[in-house]
Amino acid sequence: MRWILAAAIAALLWAPMGAQAGDCAADFKTRVAAGDECLVIGVYGEPAAETRMVVFIHGDGSRGGASDYLFKTAARFGAPGVVAVGLIRPGYFDSNDNRSTGESYRREGDGYKPHIVAAVAAAVKNLKAHFGAARVVLAGHSGGAAISGVIMGKHPGLADAAVLAACPCNVPEWRIQRRGRNNWTESLSTHDFVSGIDAKAEVVAITGDDDSNTRPVLAREYVESLAARGIKATYVELSGVSHNGAARSDEFKDAVRRLLAGGG
Repeated sequence: MRWILAAAIAALLWAPMGAQAGDCAADFKTRVAAGDECLVIGVYGEPAAETRMVVFIHGDGSRGGASDYLFKTAARFGAPGVVAVGLIRPGYFDSNDNRSTGESYRREGDGYKPHIVAAVAAAVKNLKAHFGAARVVLAGHSGGAAISGVIMGKHPGLADAAVLAACPCNVPEWRIQRRGRNNWTESLSTHDFVSGIDAKAEVVAITGDDDSNTRPVLAREYVESLAARGIKATYVELSGVSHNGAARSDEFKDAVRRLLAGGG
């Protein structure tokens, strides 16, 4: 009986709070429908003629806690004609305990399964349509960068550009580096979707040389594979910068700013 009670308590602790996927109160301010999921968002700025939109997507947050650390960055970009969105991935929550539906890395283990990527892509699609965005940039950190990279190749044209900070762009290799084996066998990996990326897209990958989590080679080789296809891609390696520092860097913000303006 004790194990039954413990299982019941655990289920309650992990149960998503707030809106459920089936009755998502999608107001495009605090939540957005995302296929079978309902994702928490923070929206800054306002649409205008030729609206540009940037969507910030957080990492896996393996240590627990809220995952809205990119919302402050998003707030700096919001302006008339620029809609900046902080998006909480399936199964994660913000500092006010508003939770996106679905299962996160913390429960599910494999953070980039097809249905997770599909939910984030659906959210971006709905946000793009709602705000009438003429240009869309994805700005992801760590796991959010991996998902952004997959979306660029699996859903070409949905976003025009992406900034990938501390990207585990080759998931099998990353897992081997981290754990000695690839135990995330269902993950979609950024490096597998190079051939699908729109020829007009632009990608900037930024990794610190002091990043012991997602080592620089992962993003560097990904950018090289894009360049071999003729895709405009830039790799930036930051001296003395750690895994989390890449998303806080001026280079990250500058790349987002440049790509929002049209890149080139």
